[in-house]
Amino acid sequence: MLKATLRSFLAHKGRLLLSALAVLLSVAFVTGSLIFSDTVGRTFDRLFASTAADVTVSPKEDLDEAVPSGRTATLPAALAERVRRVEGVAAVRAEVEVQGLTVTDGDDEPVSPTTGAPTLGSAWLPGPRSPVELSAGRAPKGPAQALLDSETAGREDVDVGDTLTVIAPPGSFRVRVVGLVTFTTTNPGAARIYFDAPAARAKLLGAPSAATSLAVDAADGVDDQELKRRVAAALGPHTYDFRTAGEQAESDVERLGGFLDVIKYVMLGFAGVAVLVGVFLIVNTFSMLIAQRTRELGLLRALGADRRQVRRSVLTEAFLLGLAGSTLGLAAGIGLAAGLIELVGLLGTNIDADEMVIGPVTPVAAYAVGLGVTFVAAYLPARRAAGVSPMAALSDAEVAGVGRPLRVRAVAGAVVGAAGAAALAGCAASGRTATAASLLGLGVVLTLIAAVIAGPLLVRPVIRVLGAAFPALFGAVGRMSRRNALRNPRRTGATAAALMVGIALVGGLSVASESMTRSFDRQIDRTLGADFVVQNAGFLPFPREVTDAVRDTDGVGLVVRGRFAPVAVRLPDGDRVETTAAGYDPRLDEVAGITYTQGDTAAALAPGRLAMDRDFARDHGVRVGSTLPVSFQGGRSAELRVGALTDQDSAEGFGTQGGLYFGLATLERYAPGGQDSALYVNAAPGTGDDTLRDRLEETLEPYPQVQVRDLADYKQLVRDQISVLLYLVYALLGLAIVIAVLGVVNTLALSVVERTREIGLLRAIGLSRRQLRRMIRLESVVIAVFGAVLGLVLGLVWGLCMQQVLALQGMTALAIPWFTVVAVVVGSAVVGVVAALLPALRASRLNVLAAIAHE
Repeated sequence: MLKATLRSFLAHKGRLLLSALAVLLSVAFVTGSLIFSDTVGRTFDRLFASTAADVTVSPKEDLDEAVPSGRTATLPAALAERVRRVEGVAAVRAEVEVQGLTVTDGDDEPVSPTTGAPTLGSAWLPGPRSPVELSAGRAPKGPAQALLDSETAGREDVDVGDTLTVIAPPGSFRVRVVGLVTFTTTNPGAARIYFDAPAARAKLLGAPSAATSLAVDAADGVDDQELKRRVAAALGPHTYDFRTAGEQAESDVERLGGFLDVIKYVMLGFAGVAVLVGVFLIVNTFSMLIAQRTRELGLLRALGADRRQVRRSVLTEAFLLGLAGSTLGLAAGIGLAAGLIELVGLLGTNIDADEMVIGPVTPVAAYAVGLGVTFVAAYLPARRAAGVSPMAALSDAEVAGVGRPLRVRAVAGAVVGAAGAAALAGCAASGRTATAASLLGLGVVLTLIAAVIAGPLLVRPVIRVLGAAFPALFGAVGRMSRRNALRNPRRTGATAAALMVGIALVGGLSVASESMTRSFDRQIDRTLGADFVVQNAGFLPFPREVTDAVRDTDGVGLVVRGRFAPVAVRLPDGDRVETTAAGYDPRLDEVAGITYTQGDTAAALAPGRLAMDRDFARDHGVRVGSTLPVSFQGGRSAELRVGALTDQDSAEGFGTQGGLYFGLATLERYAPGGQDSALYVNAAPGTGDDTLRDRLEETLEPYPQVQVRDLADYKQLVRDQISVLLYLVYALLGLAIVIAVLGVVNTLALSVVERTREIGLLRAIGLSRRQLRRMIRLESVVIAVFGAVLGLVLGLVWGLCMQQVLALQGMTALAIPWFTVVAVVVGSAVVGVVAALLPALRASRLNVLAAIAHE
């Protein structure tokens, strides 16, 4: 049996190649994501471990900034003297590091990364733990000199002696580049500019006596934990955050972890789609191979092979397929990881590919995925093979199971489909976002399974409709192509299922994204009443001097500032909610349309008051007049009274939990030092919008980090951000289509082999090669369009339910992207034509007499 199995595998290696490609893609994405994330993680672990001080003292921050506020937390630089006197301290440095700087050249062009990475300003404190070293020029002295990292200098064509403008939170200032520094470790992608310590404190922090952290070096023989305990005792254990080198490195890695997780989960998403679609391909391949080998398997049974041996033979072939696919996939995954490392290098993060990390988990995962996929996919065909009767060897029929009833599928599909429909109905009816999202996920999984199970039941009715015009358009060839697609519903359903999965994902998420876009458009139309919005592309804050410049622009009538701040609110039901609140100037009504269910803007922005979304208030037992403890960054807290409740569907601050906002005076009192994130600008009487826009853009030329947007620009900004999700979806669709094409090619190729005698007879009675190729192409097209139709129906249902979940978050508009729907159907027909090219060509080249004599 082992010899027979090996010979069978080698005899069908060409037919199994396409299935091996599906395994290869699945394994490659899994291993590539693991290798890449492990390599980047190890690289940054070394970076943070080598640059962290033995003990770091930093301001205590209890709230995370979901939206940047522009506030830089500081501590007194004089603390360094107190720490220096602690026993066991060898050295102390009062460090300054500020993110979010903008640096421009003499033409007001930004000198910063184009990848979204920050520009960091720091005090020049050279030492063994510094991530950079002076490579050209000299150290800076005084407020008008600076060092720039060599990578940024090379990219932006900056030389020693050039003059740059630094736009920092306290204000802009000009510096001359007196030297260049080179990274001694991995460059995380940021641009870095260094000043001498007094200039950094004065220019970057606006406080000559402040620092952002203290770096403490331990004396010989002093343990980091012991030194941390002594420093904490000297300064007060609850006044600041104290971290050892290991703890600081771990904290830095956690901050980076979000970025790495995004990459890892995106790639694992691709791997998941590849695995799911690959299962259909492998099931179909083994089912067809077993159907074609009915006589061979019957002879084996007649010669004495029992059911278990036949099943084991098929599973051994699956093992060999999985082993080959996993090995090649592991190699491809290493190549994919190397490509990703090169890609992030182009984006400014230099990672040494020679130090690629292939941990023990990676090959285990590769073979677990590859072998697991093939075993799962081949199990049912293997059971079917074991059921072949010895009498089948005497039969002329090679195709097993073509006419078997589909009653079991009908019952199973109906049960699973009913459960999925009930979950989706519950999602649509639910009033709570968490419940609706859970039911949506369950409904998507169940309805997908039901569609796969019941797909063959839909083949005959749907394909009869889709191919109804074939006889009229293509005559007998069209009629035969339709009948070929209807001949084996199981095979047709399994082949179409691969394409159905990808298109269902695209359909559902396209409806969701289009509905989000339409909802945001409506919300912007309702709420944005300003002529222009001055804002950073990434909603990052900007210095006060930008606000002053806008106010001083000729033709500006009204400027309302918007600012964000992280807060924690203690609610009457006992919950403590951390969210982002907004602060606005008093004349908010003149630039924004807000619907209040209780109170008004004056009550919302009054000192000591705040506004809140009515649904959030109802869920937590809050009423107008309720007093809530609110904690701000820096440890300050206040008792604020609820002055107004809003309808979040039209409330400014849409998208933040609770929809909290208050007056800027309240924000300045409890969280001083923040920066404006948006300016809402109205033209003065007698000034046209076009004129004012030209003047504002001229005013803001020295500040490339901010842009002037009108209503249409603002909508486009939101659309562009939502489009990022769509690009990912389209990439997933592309992967699904690649594997689906492999599946259609495999099915048609095996079908040609299966129907060799039939094709020979058709050629003998007058069917031309051109007609034969057309027949196979039409069969492929109708299968692909069948999968597209099923996927679109499923995807549109998912999309409608996703929109219901979005509606609970205020995004109530429903929009169906009909252009995408039509494009998918047309594209699926093209996929069918492409997939049929090689099988059709092979069929047309068959020798007629040899085909008639084929057994």
